Amino acid sequence: MTATIARETRTKTPAQVKSTVIGASRIVISFLFGCHGLQGFGFFGGIDGQGGGVPFGSFPGWWGSVFELVGALLLLAGLASRPAAILLSGVMAYAYFTVHAPMGLLPLQNMGEPAAVYAWVFLLFAAIGPGRFALDNLRKR
Repeated sequence: MTATIARETRTKTPAQVKSTVIGASRIVISFLFGCHGLQGFGFFGGIDGQGGGVPFGSFPGWWGSVFELVGALLLLAGLASRPAAILLSGVMAYAYFTVHAPMGLLPLQNMGEPAAVYAWVFLLFAAIGPGRFALDNLRKR
């Protein structure tokens, strides 16, 4: 009897594996993005590599950093994850088109690969949901 129960608990369905991978990816990506948001406040070398942050209240730099950090924390916890992911996707699309695109057509030319990738990854999370380990899943019960 216990061998049967042990075997059943070890066997995960493809849907469970998919949800686990999505949840783990959401956690890792939002943590990394939160670190990116903290750079705007001078952490991790800041925006200039010497600990400099964007001036308090400046638009779009300071507000962008606030959106990045708050959105990353919400996504990390899986709380209001779809709206947070849409907001973060928009923030990164805005950053790409206002900061990077004027320097060149392609992301490889304008150093906008991270902004473009984050925008699309967050759009993906908005579409597919937070996966496992999300506080949003507790609200559905």
